[in-house]
Amino acid sequence: MGAQQSRSPWPGTLAVAAALVLGAWLLHDGGHAALPPAPGSGQALSGFAPVSVAPPLGPSAPTRIRIPAVRLDAPVTGLGLDRDGHLQTPPEADRNLAGWYRGGAAPGQLGTAIIAGHVDNHTGPAVFYHLGSLHRGDRVEILREDGRTAVYQLYAIEVHDRKDFPDDRVYRQAADAQLRVITCGGGYDEAHGYEGNVVAYGFLADTTRPGKPV
Repeated sequence: MGAQQSRSPWPGTLAVAAALVLGAWLLHDGGHAALPPAPGSGQALSGFAPVSVAPPLGPSAPTRIRIPAVRLDAPVTGLGLDRDGHLQTPPEADRNLAGWYRGGAAPGQLGTAIIAGHVDNHTGPAVFYHLGSLHRGDRVEILREDGRTAVYQLYAIEVHDRKDFPDDRVYRQAADAQLRVITCGGGYDEAHGYEGNVVAYGFLADTTRPGKPV
């Protein structure tokens, strides 16, 4: 069975400078026998969300995302909004490609940087298939056009049902430098696709200069 698309894999609105409708998209391969990894209850947010501990960077578009814990190393493309106000999606055919919402904060910048990507497509697992297997304390490294690297530390990895998606918590622009990495996940229904979204939450823990090892 080939890939299909759903209208609403990511519910709610994307609050950046103004309330914008978040694009609805989902790809799944009906031939997959197993669901992607799901975060355990021990990875949920405990207490208050930590704030960034590194000085923020200025604006600069991301070029790559690396997550050493799952050996992820992928290019990042910019995502805008389509004519209906929905977030565009990375090209379906490229499984190893993440997207950054360029209307929001850049990685390393003050605010909430949004990175999104497919969990799978008709040929198999995609860039964020293993997002749900991450743990608190894991690092997300995002390389930028200016040569700097924004290093985030994850403090929560959660799965949210689409019907109870915490829009404000995920998309609200933070006063410090925060990161959200989002993909589809949760339960799976043959008729409607994935029933939720996996979201990894991170704070800016470090930045590196051009040429300096992470």
